[in-house]
Amino acid sequence: MKKVLLTIAAILTLGLGNVLAEENHTNSVRTIKSPRFARPLVEKWIEEYAKTEPGVTFQIAKGQGESDLSVAIADQQEKTQDLFSHWIYIGETAVLPITARSSEAARLLEGKHLNAKKLKQLFFLNDDFEEDVKRNKAFEAITIYSGSNATSVAGSFAHNFGEESTNFRGKRIAGDDLFLNTAIAKDPLGVSFNTLSNIFDLQSRRLKSDLSLVGLDLKKDVAVSFSDKGSLDEVLTILETEKPAEVTVGKVAITYNGTDEAVSRFLQWVLENGTKYNHQYGLLNLNQKELSAQVSYVH
Repeated sequence: MKKVLLTIAAILTLGLGNVLAEENHTNSVRTIKSPRFARPLVEKWIEEYAKTEPGVTFQIAKGQGESDLSVAIADQQEKTQDLFSHWIYIGETAVLPITARSSEAARLLEGKHLNAKKLKQLFFLNDDFEEDVKRNKAFEAITIYSGSNATSVAGSFAHNFGEESTNFRGKRIAGDDLFLNTAIAKDPLGVSFNTLSNIFDLQSRRLKSDLSLVGLDLKKDVAVSFSDKGSLDEVLTILETEKPAEVTVGKVAITYNGTDEAVSRFLQWVLENGTKYNHQYGLLNLNQKELSAQVSYVH
């Protein structure tokens, strides 16, 4: 009888130990969901934070399941409110219209220097624009490609021009916005838009060799920076001091549930140290006052 009881006790102890070990392992890992445009920055945070607090591991979430934190453009927060109760802003992302370099679309739009009104006519379906588009043979020939994924910048781009994402002309592309680059590369008449980190090479700081920027109606002293001759750093510097109506700029936020101390410590580190990598990975900085106020918020 004693042997039976000892065996049962040993099994229960082993089982409890395995459960505790599993819980400890689970509790030492936190996952972060991020769209592709922000992922290199998030990976840099993870790498640097591990040097300061090795006891908790942060990693990119796989698949479409739940995560402890989620990076998104601020106007997408309503979509995540059921899962997350708080968010903080860590920077801004800019979106520019693009086409494939040396394409027929690039030729048709060469020298156009589009203002906000012309961009609306080019990208969106609207009864008010229909006749204008028909009169503009270049616009009529072009095929617009926009993202349909929940994390796409299509919504931000549309809202910047007072439109809904359902009003885009042309074709919708599923999946990450990086696929928009692929779509226009395959279509000589394709035009799209994307974030700075998706259209500039983060190493050379120059536009990716297969892309061309659609010309915008900007002041002469900044127009060259928003051409194929410009650099990522020039664009970032300009957009941190002025926001032309032709350029979509949206805040980037991290959403979280607000009850995890390990997550709170990570967010404090991001606000105090992680945002210094924004420019390196194609994001604009927030002003220091706004960042400092949020450090107090996550304490």
